Amino acid sequence: MSDHGAPFDYHPLTEAEADGESGWYSWNLVDRTRYNTAVLGELRVRGEGERCRLRMFPERRHTNLGDNIHGAATLGLIDIALFATMHVIGSGNAGPSVTVELSTQFVGAGDPERPLDAVTEIVRETGRMLFLRGECVQGDDVVTSYSGIVRKMKPRPVGKPE
Repeated sequence: MSDHGAPFDYHPLTEAEADGESGWYSWNLVDRTRYNTAVLGELRVRGEGERCRLRMFPERRHTNLGDNIHGAATLGLIDIALFATMHVIGSGNAGPSVTVELSTQFVGAGDPERPLDAVTEIVRETGRMLFLRGECVQGDDVVTSYSGIVRKMKPRPVGKPE
Protein backbone atom coordinates (compact mmCIF):
# COMPACT_ATOMS: atom_id res chain seq x y z
CA MET A 1 0.00 0.00 0.00
CA SER A 2 1.48 3.36 -0.89
CA ASP A 3 0.52 6.93 -0.10
CA HIS A 4 -0.04 9.17 -3.16
CA GLY A 5 1.94 6.83 -5.41
CA ALA A 6 5.00 6.92 -3.13
CA PRO A 7 7.05 3.75 -2.81
CA PHE A 8 6.24 3.59 0.91
CA ASP A 9 4.04 1.23 2.87
CA TYR A 10 2.59 4.09 4.91
CA HIS A 11 -0.54 3.03 6.74
CA PRO A 12 -1.89 3.48 10.28
CA LEU A 13 -1.04 0.79 12.79
CA THR A 14 -3.55 -0.38 15.36
CA GLU A 15 -2.64 0.03 19.01
CA ALA A 16 -2.20 -3.75 19.14
CA GLU A 17 0.30 -3.61 16.25
CA ALA A 18 2.10 -0.68 17.93
CA ASP A 19 2.63 -2.22 21.38
CA GLY A 20 -0.38 -0.42 22.89
CA GLU A 21 0.64 3.03 21.62
CA SER A 22 -1.52 5.18 19.35
CA GLY A 23 -0.69 7.36 16.37
CA TRP A 24 1.91 5.13 14.70
CA TYR A 25 2.17 4.43 10.98
CA SER A 26 4.21 1.90 9.08
CA TRP A 27 7.23 3.54 7.42
CA ASN A 28 8.62 0.83 5.19
CA LEU A 29 9.37 0.60 1.52
CA VAL A 30 6.98 -1.43 -0.59
CA ASP A 31 10.10 -3.09 -2.07
CA ARG A 32 11.47 -4.62 1.10
CA THR A 33 14.71 -5.64 -0.61
CA ARG A 34 15.85 -1.98 -0.62
CA TYR A 35 18.04 -0.48 2.10
CA ASN A 36 15.50 0.84 4.61
CA THR A 37 13.71 -2.38 5.47
CA ALA A 38 16.38 -4.82 4.28
CA VAL A 39 19.01 -3.31 6.60
CA LEU A 40 17.14 -1.61 9.44
CA GLY A 41 14.06 -3.84 9.65
CA GLU A 42 10.50 -2.75 10.27
CA LEU A 43 10.16 0.97 10.97
CA ARG A 44 7.27 2.99 12.33
CA VAL A 45 6.64 6.72 12.35
CA ARG A 46 4.34 9.26 13.94
CA GLY A 47 3.96 13.00 14.03
CA GLU A 48 4.22 14.62 17.46
CA GLY A 49 3.22 18.24 16.93
CA GLU A 50 6.22 19.99 15.35
CA ARG A 51 8.34 16.81 15.52
CA CYS A 52 8.43 13.48 13.76
CA ARG A 53 9.45 10.28 15.58
CA LEU A 54 10.88 7.38 13.56
CA ARG A 55 11.39 4.14 15.50
CA MET A 56 13.56 1.13 14.77
CA PHE A 57 13.82 -2.09 16.72
CA PRO A 58 17.50 -3.04 17.03
CA GLU A 59 18.54 -6.64 16.48
CA ARG A 60 21.90 -8.38 16.96
CA ARG A 61 22.78 -7.53 13.34
CA HIS A 62 22.66 -3.84 14.32
CA THR A 63 25.31 -4.18 17.07
CA ASN A 64 29.04 -3.59 17.17
CA LEU A 65 31.71 -5.59 19.01
CA GLY A 66 30.92 -3.62 22.18
CA ASP A 67 27.33 -4.96 22.11
CA ASN A 68 25.95 -1.47 21.50
CA ILE A 69 23.97 -0.28 18.47
CA HIS A 70 26.49 0.24 15.66
CA GLY A 71 26.98 3.86 14.63
CA ALA A 72 26.25 2.98 11.01
CA ALA A 73 22.80 1.65 11.96
CA THR A 74 22.15 4.86 13.88
CA LEU A 75 23.29 6.97 10.91
CA GLY A 76 21.02 4.99 8.59
CA LEU A 77 18.06 5.61 10.89
CA ILE A 78 18.86 9.34 11.03
CA ASP A 79 19.08 9.63 7.26
CA ILE A 80 15.71 7.91 6.82
CA ALA A 81 14.26 10.12 9.58
CA LEU A 82 15.02 13.24 7.54
CA PHE A 83 12.77 11.96 4.75
CA ALA A 84 10.10 10.66 7.12
CA THR A 85 9.98 14.13 8.68
CA MET A 86 9.63 15.73 5.24
CA HIS A 87 6.72 13.41 4.51
CA VAL A 88 4.94 13.55 7.88
CA ILE A 89 5.26 17.23 8.87
CA GLY A 90 6.83 18.96 5.85
CA SER A 91 5.57 19.60 2.37
CA GLY A 92 7.99 17.62 0.24
CA ASN A 93 7.80 14.32 -1.57
CA ALA A 94 10.27 12.17 0.34
CA GLY A 95 10.77 9.68 -2.50
CA PRO A 96 13.00 11.40 -5.06
CA SER A 97 14.80 13.82 -2.70
CA VAL A 98 18.45 13.57 -1.60
CA THR A 99 20.52 14.20 1.52
CA VAL A 100 22.92 17.11 0.99
CA GLU A 101 24.48 17.18 4.45
CA LEU A 102 24.28 15.19 7.66
CA SER A 103 26.16 16.18 10.80
CA THR A 104 25.99 13.81 13.75
CA GLN A 105 27.38 13.88 17.26
CA PHE A 106 27.46 10.55 19.10
CA VAL A 107 26.89 11.40 22.75
CA GLY A 108 25.92 8.01 24.20
CA ALA A 109 25.82 4.30 23.48
CA GLY A 110 22.67 2.76 21.99
CA ASP A 111 21.20 -0.19 23.91
CA PRO A 112 20.21 -2.94 21.45
CA GLU A 113 17.54 -4.17 23.88
CA ARG A 114 15.47 -0.97 23.53
CA PRO A 115 13.81 0.70 20.53
CA LEU A 116 15.81 3.57 19.03
CA ASP A 117 13.86 6.71 18.08
CA ALA A 118 15.02 9.50 15.80
CA VAL A 119 13.04 12.59 16.82
CA THR A 120 13.35 15.30 14.17
CA GLU A 121 12.06 18.82 13.63
CA ILE A 122 12.13 21.12 10.64
CA VAL A 123 14.22 24.23 11.26
CA ARG A 124 13.36 25.82 7.91
CA GLU A 125 11.78 24.73 4.66
CA THR A 126 12.23 26.56 1.37
CA GLY A 127 11.02 25.66 -2.11
CA ARG A 128 13.94 23.30 -2.72
CA MET A 129 15.66 22.77 0.63
CA LEU A 130 14.74 21.37 4.02
CA PHE A 131 16.87 22.09 7.10
CA LEU A 132 16.34 19.70 10.01
CA ARG A 133 17.70 18.82 13.45
CA GLY A 134 17.03 16.17 16.01
CA GLU A 135 18.17 13.55 18.47
CA CYS A 136 18.20 9.77 18.58
CA VAL A 137 16.84 8.74 21.95
CA GLN A 138 15.96 5.71 24.00
CA GLY A 139 13.51 6.99 26.57
CA ASP A 140 15.30 9.89 28.28
CA ASP A 141 18.74 8.72 27.11
CA VAL A 142 20.26 10.66 24.20
CA VAL A 143 22.37 8.58 21.81
CA THR A 144 23.05 11.20 19.12
CA SER A 145 22.22 14.74 18.16
CA TYR A 146 22.14 15.65 14.48
CA SER A 147 21.32 18.19 11.82
CA GLY A 148 20.76 17.67 8.14
CA ILE A 149 19.86 19.29 4.86
CA VAL A 150 17.67 17.64 2.24
CA ARG A 151 17.32 18.81 -1.36
CA LYS A 152 13.75 18.34 -2.52
CA MET A 153 13.65 16.90 -6.02
CA LYS A 154 10.89 16.56 -8.55
CA PRO A 155 10.04 13.02 -9.66
CA ARG A 156 11.76 11.98 -12.89
CA PRO A 157 9.49 11.64 -15.91
CA VAL A 158 8.64 8.00 -16.51
CA GLY A 159 9.86 6.46 -19.76
CA LYS A 160 12.14 9.31 -20.86
CA PRO A 161 15.91 8.90 -21.07
CA GLU A 162 18.03 11.12 -18.82
